[in-house]
Amino acid sequence: MSGQLMPCSPSEVGALFLFEKLEPEQLGRLCAAGRVELFQPGPVYTEGDPATCFYVMIEGTVVVSRRVAGDDVEVIRTSQAGVYGGAMQAYLGDRVRQAYNNSMRVTEPTRFFVLPADTFADIMREWFPMAVHLLEGLFFGSKNTQAAIGQRERLLALGSLSAGLTHELNNPAAAAVRATSTLRERVAKMRHKLGVIASGPFSREQLAGLIEIQERTAERVGKASPLSPLETSDREDALTDWLDDHGIDHGWELAPTFVQAGLDVDWLEQVAAAVDEEILPNAVGWLNYTIETELLMNEIEDSTSRISHLVDAAKQYSQLDRAPYRVVDVHELLDSTLLMLSGKMGQGIQVVKEYDRTVPPVPAYPAELNQVWTNLIDNAVCAMKDGDGGGQGTLTVRTALDHEQLLVEFGDTGTGIAPEIKDRIFDPFFTTKPVGQGTGLGLDISWRIIVNKHHGSMRVESEPGDTRFQVLLPLTAEAPEESETAVEAV
Repeated sequence: MSGQLMPCSPSEVGALFLFEKLEPEQLGRLCAAGRVELFQPGPVYTEGDPATCFYVMIEGTVVVSRRVAGDDVEVIRTSQAGVYGGAMQAYLGDRVRQAYNNSMRVTEPTRFFVLPADTFADIMREWFPMAVHLLEGLFFGSKNTQAAIGQRERLLALGSLSAGLTHELNNPAAAAVRATSTLRERVAKMRHKLGVIASGPFSREQLAGLIEIQERTAERVGKASPLSPLETSDREDALTDWLDDHGIDHGWELAPTFVQAGLDVDWLEQVAAAVDEEILPNAVGWLNYTIETELLMNEIEDSTSRISHLVDAAKQYSQLDRAPYRVVDVHELLDSTLLMLSGKMGQGIQVVKEYDRTVPPVPAYPAELNQVWTNLIDNAVCAMKDGDGGGQGTLTVRTALDHEQLLVEFGDTGTGIAPEIKDRIFDPFFTTKPVGQGTGLGLDISWRIIVNKHHGSMRVESEPGDTRFQVLLPLTAEAPEESETAVEAV
C-alpha cells in the first residue's frame, strides 16, 4: 500500500522518540533516503506480504492485528507518535524470511515516516554495528535455544512415555509368563491323572462320559458370570461341604477354582451321576486340572490382548505408518495419549472422560495434536501432585461443539494459575516448575501447533481447584500443500 507523498522535515522526524538522539546530519540522511506519506483510513500493509518498508507514525491512529483461525485479532490500537512497525528485522537480511508478521491499518488520516527496508538495514549496520550484532545474537541465539530445548523437551517426553509404556507392558507380560509356567505344570498333572484313570478298570463308556463332562466343563468356564463377594463366599462353602461329604480330600482348595469357573453343586451332582463312586475323586481332580488350564489360558489371552492393545495405542499415539495430515477422530487420539500417560498419573488421579461422540472428525496433523494433548495432560498432572511426587485429584477430558468448532477441554483440580502470571503462560521459556524440571516450551509449542498450524485457538480459565485449558479446532480446513505435507512427513 502507498499513501500521498508529503514533505519530510528533519526536525519533525527528530522529535520522534526513535530518532531523538540522532545528529542533524543523520536526520538529513533519513529524510533524503526515506519519505513521509499520508494514508487515508484503511490498510497500510498485510500480514505475510514481503516486508519492503519500515514505518514510524508521525501523527494519527494505527491498529495492529494478527490473523488467528481465519479472523483478524486486534493486538494494539494507539495514537502515540513514534510507534513503529513493518520491516523491523531487515538488518538480518536473507537469513530469515522478510515478511510482515502482522497487519497494520489506520482509522483516520495518518502520516508515517517510511524508510525502505534495504535502506533501513544499511543504516542500522552503519550507525549501530554493535547493536546489530547484539540483536542478531539475541534473535538467532533465542531461536537456536528454543529449537534445542524444544527437541530436548520432546526427548524427555518420549523418555517418560517409554518408561510408562514399559511399565504398562511389563505387568501383562509378566502375568502371561507366570500363567504359561503354571499351565505347563497343570497340563503335566492332568496327563498323569488321565493315565491313572485310563489304567483303572473302567469301561470305554465311562471314559467317554468323563470326556463329555470335561467338554461341558470347559464350555461353562468360558461362560462364567462374575459373582458378588457374598455370593462367592456362599457358593465356596456349599461346594466345600459337598466335596467333604463325598470323601474328596482338600475340598476347601478345590472349591474356589470351581466357583471362579462358574460351577455349582448341581454341576457336581451331574458329575457324580455320570461316573462310579470309586472314580469320582480322580474324576473331580482331573476336571479341576481342566478348569485350571482353561482359566490360565483365559489369563494368557487377557494378558496378550492387553499387550496388543498397548502396542496399538503406541502406534496410534506416534501415528506411525499414517499420513501426517488427515481427517481424524480426536477421541482416538485422546484415548491413546491418556493410555500412554497412565503410568505417570499414578493411582491417586482419577480420569473422567466426557466425550461428545456426535462431534465429527476434523482435518489435522494427528501426531502433533497428540503432542499438544501430552503437554496439557502433563501440566494438569503436575498441578495435582504434591511435594513428595504423589498426586490426588481429577483430570476431566471433555469434547463438544462450540460455535462450529471442536472444543477439547482439559480440566484439573490442582492449585490453579495465579492471576499475575496467567498472561505469560504461553510465552517461550516461561515456567513455574522448579529449575531443571521444566523448559517453559510445552505451552508455547502447543500454542504454535494449534494456532499457527491448525488455525485454531487456545484459552485458559483458572481458579484454585478448577483449571481448564481449552483447545478449539476448525471442523473444516483446506488441505496443506503437497510440499508442506512432505516436510511434515520428514
